[in-house]
Amino acid sequence: MNKRSAYTTGVMLGITGILMFSSKAVLVRMAYQYNITPIPLMVLRMGFALPIYAVLALVQRPKDRKALRPIHYLGLVASGVLGYYLASYLDFIGLQFVKASLERLLLFSYPIMVLLINRLVYGEVLNRNQYIAIGLTYLGMVITFIPEVEGLQDGVIWGAVAILGSALAYAMYLVGSGRLIPRFGTGPFTSYCMLVSCSCVLLHFGLTEQESILQYPTPVYWLGLTMAVVATVVPSYLISAAIRRLGSSTFSAFASLGPVSTILLAYIFLGERLNVFQWMGAVVVIGGVWLLSRKGKQKVAVAKN
Repeated sequence: MNKRSAYTTGVMLGITGILMFSSKAVLVRMAYQYNITPIPLMVLRMGFALPIYAVLALVQRPKDRKALRPIHYLGLVASGVLGYYLASYLDFIGLQFVKASLERLLLFSYPIMVLLINRLVYGEVLNRNQYIAIGLTYLGMVITFIPEVEGLQDGVIWGAVAILGSALAYAMYLVGSGRLIPRFGTGPFTSYCMLVSCSCVLLHFGLTEQESILQYPTPVYWLGLTMAVVATVVPSYLISAAIRRLGSSTFSAFASLGPVSTILLAYIFLGERLNVFQWMGAVVVIGGVWLLSRKGKQKVAVAKN
């Protein structure tokens, strides 16, 4: 596969994964209507996903186990803790206070965070477009949330902080996975990483929750199963494959479809609406991250020449 074909395949895999992941916020908000709290809902999500990851982990092996060092396995464990345990936990907490459509716009700051982490930790040079993108993204988030914080009601500030923390944890996962996936291979890395995440969620539930996981209405379990397959298992492999082909910085640039998809799904299934002021902020946020995609396209053109 040549570089342009790999880029195109990576973009298609990444977009599909992003759209599937974007359904999670809506499914979580739907489940909260049945008075379930974040950790039990995470248990349902990861509990249904765990057997799938376990089977896949048994049939997959790292590309070159002899080349792997303890630091690589430590990085894999850290990725599992950050990417689908801590990031999910903070996101689920935030969704108790923040609408699904606005949650996705806040999470949409993670491409900028990926950029900044790569700059601070690995010394990647930022160009003019990227500095503009950083400013536009955070300006757009401020504009979007001004109508939500009037009177500081309903814990919206705490919810927003939790979701931004989720975005940071996920950005750290993306940066780390971009360097670990080539060593483990896409399938093994994703399976092992998700097994770590599932274990963290189950351990958290066992240590903190006293009530039975079997006490909820039937629709909650169907939502949990849908979340596990549609918004977790399938997109986790798609996104790992996309990162393998594109790198974390370039992959994150195609996340602009996530907020749009979530806003549409939240309107259809939850009746959520953004006012004109918030739509203006959403356009600014999406426009800011869109600038990052130019970098990815330029890299491919240079590589081809």
